[in-house]
Amino acid sequence: MTDTLSLPKAELMARAHERMQTALKVPERSTREKLALTCRVLFEGGHDSGLAGQITARAEAPDTFYTQRFGLGFDEITASSLVHVDHDLHVVSGEGMPNPANRFHTWIYRARPEVNCIIHTHPFHASTLSMLEVPLQVSHMDLCPLFDDCAFLAEWPGVPVGNEEGELISGALGDRRAILLAHHGLLVTGRTVEEACVLALLMERAARMQLTAMAAGTVKPIPDVLGREAHDWISTPRRNEASFDYHARRALRRHPDCLD
Repeated sequence: MTDTLSLPKAELMARAHERMQTALKVPERSTREKLALTCRVLFEGGHDSGLAGQITARAEAPDTFYTQRFGLGFDEITASSLVHVDHDLHVVSGEGMPNPANRFHTWIYRARPEVNCIIHTHPFHASTLSMLEVPLQVSHMDLCPLFDDCAFLAEWPGVPVGNEEGELISGALGDRRAILLAHHGLLVTGRTVEEACVLALLMERAARMQLTAMAAGTVKPIPDVLGREAHDWISTPRRNEASFDYHARRALRRHPDCLD
């Protein structure tokens, strides 16, 4: 006898979320390990652009974060090569220096205490879309974690190494998790490293799909209520952890040194 075929959708979704908490197993990893894995995952996902882009995560000490050492590509980052810096970008521990553009991360961390990871990259499709000065359009189920959750900065303020750019980008992001920066690239935030990594991969895919759809015709919107439902269904902490672990396993097969 079946006991679920008469249940409403909301009940089925709630049961599925509850089951995911125990059925989806993920390994324990340190923040440094997650950040190093994120660099390799994003490299494999087309987010590398030479030395451009920054990936940061709050460290244990207040007003400090980990980031990649400037001069290394995403495919060269290891857990031990990350630098630990304060909000003035002074090195607390580690060798080398951070990317000077990390300054605008400080502004976001100070404005958004719930944010624990920030990813800013210049992947091909998101950067190409940014050249058109049009917002990201979320019009497919898989992309709905970004539904009504992606801001748009329509003007390029120049290279983001000053406090002015930090104030502008932080203000334009507001309370959303992602933003498309015109003539620049993408930025995503997360309560966890896993969440930010998954959103960054998704945003580049969304830009690629939008450009392809725009070349074929006009992108049609999805209903707000269904977009928000899909946003909340897909974008949960446990699902983000499981998705991240899948991408981490793939990255580790090609980059077994990243946890060193």
